[in-house]
Amino acid sequence: MKKIKMYQVDAFSDRLFSGNPAAVCILDKWLSDDLMQSISFENNLAETAFVIPDGKNFKIRWFTPAVEVDLCGHATLASAFVLFNVLGYHEDIIRFQSQKSGVLYVEKKDDLLILNFPTDKLELSTKEESLGVENCIGTRVAELYKGRSDYLAVLENESTVKKIEPDFEKMLKLDARGLIVTAKGDNVDFVSRFFAPQCGINEDPVTGSAHTSLTPFWASRLGKNKMIAHQLSRRGGKLVCELQNDRSLIGGKARLYLTGEIFTE
Repeated sequence: MKKIKMYQVDAFSDRLFSGNPAAVCILDKWLSDDLMQSISFENNLAETAFVIPDGKNFKIRWFTPAVEVDLCGHATLASAFVLFNVLGYHEDIIRFQSQKSGVLYVEKKDDLLILNFPTDKLELSTKEESLGVENCIGTRVAELYKGRSDYLAVLENESTVKKIEPDFEKMLKLDARGLIVTAKGDNVDFVSRFFAPQCGINEDPVTGSAHTSLTPFWASRLGKNKMIAHQLSRRGGKLVCELQNDRSLIGGKARLYLTGEIFTE
């Protein structure tokens, strides 16, 4: 009987039952795509990360319950947490090789884990696209940008971001992986929410990859490279963000929720 060790971690949080839960499966070689997708569907979490050792480094892939994705921040942070804190990886930096997003780094600084990801590039969207997004979220969009994967909609204030009740059926028609909504924060530098029904996730609790768009945007807007962010989902999550040339440093804490074994036969 074949068994796979699995860990579930609450990422971007210093306490259980908050942040974003991710499953982490440590493999010695890749499983078939169909099996990895089936495991992710069975887990029914925003993402399941699959990790294999590659010398001193690691390879990583991520699946939602519906699709494989190009980049996932919280599941990468969860994977690093498992390697550092459960499996005894002794270096200060883990190097992950991904198939679609290149080399990703996670550095351990005390109990903070810092993702080092490529920064997204944003382009101003058209008025027609803004109207389409407004139709999905039921509120005025001050500015709309399009990055590599997602739309980024700038709203009036934090209260507006909190009150959004999206129409996910309409959102499925957007030409993007997902939609980030954001505003200047009342008590932090900026706040956000992230919706991705196209990937089988109506609202993601805390989204590391979205902050590769948010970090350069707010660094330019606020005139500062180091920022504190809050994702305003029901579970909530705190992130420490820094723009460093063409890289976004995205820091957070994590907590181990469970360990177990998957039986694949």
